[in-house]
Amino acid sequence: MIEDRNIFWRSFVLVITFLVLTPVALVSCVLALVSVSNNKTEGSVLGTETASGLNLIERPENGISVYASFPEMIPTVGIETKVEDARVEIIKNYLESYDSPLAPYADDIVKTADKYMLDFRLTTAIAQQESNLCKKIPAESFNCWGWGIHSKGTLGFRSYAEAVESVSRGLKEEYLDKGLSSVEEIMSKYTPQSNGSWAMAVNKFMGQME
Repeated sequence: MIEDRNIFWRSFVLVITFLVLTPVALVSCVLALVSVSNNKTEGSVLGTETASGLNLIERPENGISVYASFPEMIPTVGIETKVEDARVEIIKNYLESYDSPLAPYADDIVKTADKYMLDFRLTTAIAQQESNLCKKIPAESFNCWGWGIHSKGTLGFRSYAEAVESVSRGLKEEYLDKGLSSVEEIMSKYTPQSNGSWAMAVNKFMGQME
């Protein structure tokens, strides 16, 4: 009888303990889950962005926080290339190699050739043939091309720049526009007395400027 009573009270105590502790444990678990959820909302474990614009990578297991900054935009590399007309350098180097006074006008020679749709080497090659690149010309004439030769003498210009313009325009209007486009055809009017050596020399000089 006494033993049955002891068993009753032990069972009663166990039931009471279960009924008390179980709600406490459940409440503790719920509070713990809410706390963890709030922490994740404020900052995720990986890639949390802080107010300073840095990304926070947390490692709660060792208490270390690593900050990494990620750019908002992917950087790009731009290359600005300035392309200069290589033809100007070709003419300039050629003229300088002969110590020609035309060297400073290399840019004018190429631009004027483009203006009148001439081969950029043509006027320089003719100047080489006619005057050894302006070394053998009438004084102060600036005429390196034998341009405008007549019984009274050779045409003169006020400057090399003016000469380049006039000769280039003349080659366009008096030769190319009239169907004389090859060096040999130009020779037939430019220097009709030549046996072909003029055209051969001009073509040779043009070839040296390739």
